[in-house]
Amino acid sequence: MTNSTLTTLYLQNNFIGSRGVLALSEALKVNLALTTLDLWGNSVGDNGVLTLSEALKINSTMVTLELQNHSIGDNGVQAPAEVLKTNMTLVTLDLWGNLVGDKRTLALAKALETNSTLTILELHNNLIIDNGRAGWFEEVL
Repeated sequence: MTNSTLTTLYLQNNFIGSRGVLALSEALKVNLALTTLDLWGNSVGDNGVLTLSEALKINSTMVTLELQNHSIGDNGVQAPAEVLKTNMTLVTLDLWGNLVGDKRTLALAKALETNSTLTILELHNNLIIDNGRAGWFEEVL
């Protein structure tokens, strides 16, 4: 049975772990109501964001995904970059406080060339240095 009324789920700092992310991702594949998912501070890491990204390839209702403070690095952020190329519902992707570096920041910028729905991309407190910023600005602005 799938819930058809819950639109926002806040799970900040609950240490849901890889098993929790897997269960949540499976639910997102069939859920048609949830539009906002806030997982701040659950440290899902690269593997967790890969699992969530697979669900977002199928999910057609998610508008806001909050992934702050998860130790997501360059390998993990590649998955949401790929999702952004085809996902047409996500408006906000928050990757604040992770370990995203220059190379994958540019992958996000490239994804925005084809994405027409994302309007907010939060990248505060990551590992973006001058080279990454210059490339980012050239790609996005």
